[in-house]
Amino acid sequence: MEPVTVIGAGLAGSECAVQLARRGVPVRLCEMKPLRRSPAHRTDGPAELVCSNSLRSDSPDTPIGLLHAELRRLGSVILGEADLARVPAGEALAVDRERFSAGVEHALASAPGLERAAGEVESLPPGDVVVATGPLTSEALTRALSAWTGDKLYFYDSIAPIVAADSVDESVTFRASRWGRGDGADYLNLPLDEAQYRAFVAALLSAEKVVPHAFEEPRYFEGCLPIEVMAERGVETLAHGPMKPVGLEDPRTGRRPYAVVQLRQEDLAGTAYNLVGFQTRLTWPEQRRVFRTLPGLAQAEFLRMGQIHRNTFIDAPRLLGPDLSLRAEPRVWFAGQISGVEGYVESAASGYLVALAVAARRQGRAFVPPPAETALGALYRHVTGAAHLPGSEYQPSNVTFGLFPPLPGRVPKSARREAHAARARAALRAWLPDAEADGLAPVAVVAR
Repeated sequence: MEPVTVIGAGLAGSECAVQLARRGVPVRLCEMKPLRRSPAHRTDGPAELVCSNSLRSDSPDTPIGLLHAELRRLGSVILGEADLARVPAGEALAVDRERFSAGVEHALASAPGLERAAGEVESLPPGDVVVATGPLTSEALTRALSAWTGDKLYFYDSIAPIVAADSVDESVTFRASRWGRGDGADYLNLPLDEAQYRAFVAALLSAEKVVPHAFEEPRYFEGCLPIEVMAERGVETLAHGPMKPVGLEDPRTGRRPYAVVQLRQEDLAGTAYNLVGFQTRLTWPEQRRVFRTLPGLAQAEFLRMGQIHRNTFIDAPRLLGPDLSLRAEPRVWFAGQISGVEGYVESAASGYLVALAVAARRQGRAFVPPPAETALGALYRHVTGAAHLPGSEYQPSNVTFGLFPPLPGRVPKSARREAHAARARAALRAWLPDAEADGLAPVAVVAR
C-alpha cells in the first residue's frame, strides 16, 4: 500500500498522521523543521504551541471543552498528550509546552508504519496527500496549491467580532436595512448620539493594540482597515465609514442617529451577529471592554474576537467535497487552519476527521461524518458550509455554539450550554459505533 503523505507536523498533521497509522494506513509525514522554520516557529519539535494555555477552557459546557471531551473519547493523540503535560490553570487546559511537544514526538516515533521526512515540500507529491501546513504555508507550496484553488486561496485575515444574539439588548436597537432595502430587517442597528459616539472613539483610540509580528506587518487595503486605524484619521472618520447613519432612520424617534453600529446575522439559526466593519487589532480584553460600551452590548457574549493577521486558508465550502478532499483533485485533503478552522484544538480535530476520511477511502468505505450536534460535527458544518448563510463570505472560525444546529423548542438562556452539551454527548454515543467500525478503539494514554 502506498503511503499517504501528510505535509506539516503541527497539531493537525501530527493528529492525522498518528490516527492513520493506528488504522494500518502507511504514512509519510513531511515537516520542514529543523531544516527550515516559518517566522512563527521557535523550536524544532512537532505540535509547537505559542503559549501554555493555548488549548483554552476545559469546562465541559463550553464549545471548546466539549471538543476536548469528544477528542479524549476518540483517542486523540493531541488531547492525550496535553493531559499528560497539564499544568495547574483552573478550568483551562494549560500544558508544559516542551513536555507536550516531546509527548507528541514520542507518539509519532512509536506509530507503526509512520516514516518521517525533513525538508520543505514545494510541490504536491504523487498519491494521496493531506495538506496540514497551517496559516503560514510556504510561498512555494501556496503557488503549487493555487493550481487547484485558483483565487480561492486567501493570504490575510480581516475579521470582525461576532456576538451571541441573545446577549444583545434589543430594547435599545432597531431593525432596518439602509435606505429600506431588503426586507427591512436584515440588520440590527445600535444607534449612538453624538456624546456616545465621541466617547466610543476616545475609548477606541486609547485602547491597547496587538503588536504585529515582523513577518506579518500589515499592508492594509482601504476596504478592510482596522477601525482604530480609521479612528486615528479623525474623530468623524467612523461616522462617515462603518458607523455612518446615512439611509437609516430610527422608527422610534423618526430621526437619523448620529452614528450606527450595524449587526448582521451570521448563521442560519440567527444565534450570532457580526459587528459590521469592526475588524480590529485591539487586544481581546480591550475588545470586550470597549465594545461593551456600545448601546445594547453591555452584556455582550463574544463568540469570536476581531482580528487582522497574516493567514493562508482555502475557501473550503466551495472547494472541498463531503469527505474534505478537493473536488478538483480528490487525492488531496486539507486539515487544520488552512482549511478554515481557527485554534489549536480545532486544528487537531480537523486532522482527526481527515484521517477518518482518508482511512475510509483506503478501505473502500463511505466516510461517515460526526453528527452536527457534536462539537466535531459543528466544525465539519463550518468547513463544509452547512452552518453558514448562503452566499456569505467564508472566514476561519473557532468552535462556537453558533456553528451547532439550534436547540429545539424554547430553552432558557441559563440552560442552553448544558442543553447543547447533553445533546452533543448523546449524539456522540450514537455515532461511536460507526467511528469504531473503522478500527478505532479509544486509546488509554499511559503516563511516561
